[in-house]
Amino acid sequence: MKSWMVRCRDFSLTLVALAGLGLPALAADVTLVGLIGAKAIVVIDGGAPRTLAPGQKTAEGVVLLGTEKDAASFEIDGKKKTLRMGQAYSAASRGGRQNATLGADARGHFLTTGSINGGSVRFMVDTGATLITLPAAEAKRLGINYLQGQRGQMHTANGVTPTYAVKLDTVKIGDIELNNVDAVVIQNDAMGITLLGMSFLNRMEMQRDGQSMTLTKRY
Repeated sequence: MKSWMVRCRDFSLTLVALAGLGLPALAADVTLVGLIGAKAIVVIDGGAPRTLAPGQKTAEGVVLLGTEKDAASFEIDGKKKTLRMGQAYSAASRGGRQNATLGADARGHFLTTGSINGGSVRFMVDTGATLITLPAAEAKRLGINYLQGQRGQMHTANGVTPTYAVKLDTVKIGDIELNNVDAVVIQNDAMGITLLGMSFLNRMEMQRDGQSMTLTKRY
């Protein structure tokens, strides 16, 4: 009995010693879904969005180091990582699958910042749009020569407006990057935001969890 008690005591002491070593936490999946001043809104391991202040450390070991205009720097897995809006640092992406997590606004629209042909773009998810849809002013800003595209027309609330079918060299959101993506440029600039349509979304697995949506590239 005494020997058994000694072994239990030794085992307990070993656990205490290990705890004192400050062993690293398990790797966390982190997605930047929003910025409020110096604070960052993140989704960690698929949980609910939470707001972090600079220097704040989560139970998963994620530390917010600071924020910029559309990005934030973190300490994740013991390393400094800078994430742009909608970008994820995750086990899935480290394992080869590209993904991005988007946050919903007050009206329930899923918004994210990504890029088209290397230029920064603000997207809104629209599963009702067949193609990625850009306002003409946005296409001009990105250097897309849309007037060379196939012309058509679209019926909108403001009447019939010209459209131009184009191919986008690259579209990137979070870790996801697609090439040669079909899109349409609409002459009516009142739209104001680029719609992330099915020419991009049909190549994704889409999983919604409350106020966040995760896109994972299928092929």
